[in-house]
Amino acid sequence: MTASLPVLVHYQAALLARSYRWLAPLLLYCVLLVVGVRTGEPILDSLGGAAAALLPVSAWLVRVCLGNEPLAARDCATAAAGPVRVQLACLITALGSALGLGAVGTLLVAAFSDPRSSDLRVDVPLGEATAAGLLAAVACALLGTALGALCGPPLLHSPAWAVPATACGALLALVVGGSPANAAVSALVSGSHSGTVTAPLWPLVGAAVLTAAVVGLSCALRARWTPRL
Repeated sequence: MTASLPVLVHYQAALLARSYRWLAPLLLYCVLLVVGVRTGEPILDSLGGAAAALLPVSAWLVRVCLGNEPLAARDCATAAAGPVRVQLACLITALGSALGLGAVGTLLVAAFSDPRSSDLRVDVPLGEATAAGLLAAVACALLGTALGALCGPPLLHSPAWAVPATACGALLALVVGGSPANAAVSALVSGSHSGTVTAPLWPLVGAAVLTAAVVGLSCALRARWTPRL
């Protein structure tokens, strides 16, 4: 009997919850929010910072999920469902965890921020700003998932290579102009100067397309490099 994808995702989510390995990415996200976002700051600037903080956290969650399962259990799951579904379930679990974390963080940041422009002269619609912040968070979570898939098994196994590559990739994704994450965060920060809310829809689409391509590559390589049982 072949295990379905929802069953595998539920299994991976249970593994993640019981392992407590999610605690380190959660603490990192909290630290980044505390350091980068302050109570009473302009809402769009704060939401941009919260979205940017989610990118490295998402990549870390991917690595946690890909390495969370004991090898014997992984072999059993692969035999039951195939390597592609097992790999995809890990990535979906990591992305779902990042999205949940980002949603909570975005709502908290919006609640404690000043709904005005960066010069405090123009009122910013709270609902529209929060929605734009959520879209930016989704874009960063997607790109973080793609980065984690590129820097995790089966492409990179050793932490000696994977950890520095993930850190450098997260930094580049946030500062390089053509990156969807940079575009999403920049849309919020730029809008804060004039007090206008610009939904980062195109960066979200770009992040989704890029993530889908990377996830497909990761699953294909996992299927190719996993021995037939």
